Amino acid sequence: MSQHYLHRHLTPAVGEAQEQAYGQKSYGVPDAPEPDRLGAKEIAFISARDSFYLASLTEAGAPYIQHRGGPVGFLRVLDERTLGFADYGGNRQLLTTGHLRGDPRLALFLMDYPNRRRLKLDGTAEVVPLDADPDLRSQLSLQNSGAGELERLFRIELDGFDWNCPQFITPRFTALEVEHAVRPLRQRIADLEAELLRFQSSAEDRDPAAGN
Repeated sequence: MSQHYLHRHLTPAVGEAQEQAYGQKSYGVPDAPEPDRLGAKEIAFISARDSFYLASLTEAGAPYIQHRGGPVGFLRVLDERTLGFADYGGNRQLLTTGHLRGDPRLALFLMDYPNRRRLKLDGTAEVVPLDADPDLRSQLSLQNSGAGELERLFRIELDGFDWNCPQFITPRFTALEVEHAVRPLRQRIADLEAELLRFQSSAEDRDPAAGN
């Protein structure tokens, strides 16, 4: 369930905005002191992603968002309240890494464009040095990823999550998804071309003049 997420975000100010816009609050959420826990649906969704958006805060409270990508499943579900991923060498800015030193709170936004689904998660993150937790490093390291040199690990303790509605999500497809979708069409074309060649060959056998 996502009651904790909704309880955190449907604040009095949000209720005031709803009342001003619509004349009443959309809905109320009962007190939910315990963090949300991922279920089978959420775990399967997270494990199938090859990218996500990550938001953090600067020391001054300014929001910052970045995109993270990798092989399917690089964002690992460690348990029903914990996620993790390996951080490889990039542009050397370390913006998110630095922000989390001052404020460990972050938000993740996971998209499934082909199926028009999206999952939002709140949590707190810990940046883990490579030699601090060998077991975590083993769990998160990517094999033959081509991602470069592994530099650090991220462990995220989840506070809450919520599913968004599919409205206004434009379906988009990766090259791999397009290849998977068109593979049967390509096979069908190849079968029809082979059948056409067999038909032409058979016609020429029956009427040698047909090939002239």
